[in-house]
Amino acid sequence: MIYCGIDWAERTHDVALVDDTGQLLAKRHITDDAAGYKILLELLAEYGDTAENPIPVAIETSRGLLVAVLRTGTRKVFAINPMAAARYRDRHSVSRKKSDPGDALVLANILRTDMHAHRPLPDDSDLGRAITVLARAQQDSLWNRQQLANQLRSLLREYYPAALAAFVNWTNGLCRPEARELLKTAPTPARAARLTRTQIQAALKRAGRQRGIEAEAERLREVFRDEWAHQPPLVEDALGKQMLALLIQLDAACTAADQLAEAVEEAFPQHPDAEILLSFPGLGIQLAARVLAEVGDDRTRFADARGLKAYAGSSPITRASGKKSAITRRWVKNDRLNHAGYLWAFSSLRNSPGANAHYRRRREQGDWHAAAQRNLFNRMIGQLYHCLQHGQCFDESAAFPAGTEGAVQAA
Repeated sequence: MIYCGIDWAERTHDVALVDDTGQLLAKRHITDDAAGYKILLELLAEYGDTAENPIPVAIETSRGLLVAVLRTGTRKVFAINPMAAARYRDRHSVSRKKSDPGDALVLANILRTDMHAHRPLPDDSDLGRAITVLARAQQDSLWNRQQLANQLRSLLREYYPAALAAFVNWTNGLCRPEARELLKTAPTPARAARLTRTQIQAALKRAGRQRGIEAEAERLREVFRDEWAHQPPLVEDALGKQMLALLIQLDAACTAADQLAEAVEEAFPQHPDAEILLSFPGLGIQLAARVLAEVGDDRTRFADARGLKAYAGSSPITRASGKKSAITRRWVKNDRLNHAGYLWAFSSLRNSPGANAHYRRRREQGDWHAAAQRNLFNRMIGQLYHCLQHGQCFDESAAFPAGTEGAVQAA
């Protein structure tokens, strides 16, 4: 067999081909454009690459146009962790020398010696990969929005506590359109204290509020006109201008999050696995899309449920050496899936009596909140694997049998 390793970079890539004995057959330095991709494919074809028997490729990333070109057909592309590649480099030289052509050769030799120990990129459908892009982007937009909201809250605490008191009872607080519109109307507490009921009502209407406008305007007016500490006028005006600049970024982040959420709601229901995922308690469209984005729709990706649980970071890991043995949580995992699983387990407590009973039992046995939720997620993700493999929807009675739960509790 022939094995290919590619050390990728932003503008150019180094390619190396080796045979079964580790002999270097060819090496190339290609550009990151259509011409470079053509040279790479011609090089692979020169050494026996065909549609029926493609040459496997190892590369240190799973994204980009180069990976998309390589994944056409039945070719196996292995995304090697850069830290793993660095450890393999030490097998060939202890002098700690490093070069891009040398790294390409190391990647090719990783497949030659240990291809069985690495997993190729999953063969997900185009729709599944599109949902992955949208779900991850929507998750990133929410994290970015929250980060900006935290920065804005910290700034308002320095000179504008009245705004924080006015919005404290609103869900999502500073991210709400009403809060952002009021801050634009009155960027300083001095200007907020001069707002009339009519101005406040107009701001709430511009933000899209339709109910309880008069009562809410009266409450906000009282809060703004209450006694508050103030910065010097010049400093207060400067902080107001800083707040408006930050508010522009928060507006853009909120708009991006909403638009991406709509895109996910449009794409996810079209997937064949959507019905199964949405049948699980605690999974709505957005959260189910995140789970699908990380699990994928390639049924051969995980050999069994244990593999998926380890990938999600829900199953514990044992570290044993000599007489010492410790069971701890996993630190190397898919962080996105693990985060989605935490929200999933928390939400399922209200939507599934069996999940709630399982969580309560783990707490009674001494688990902390996070450990109990991780154990619940471990069970739910195993059930999801079973349902996806067999094309079944979630069944509360089968997932949490009353007899089994009672026997475990009695034990």
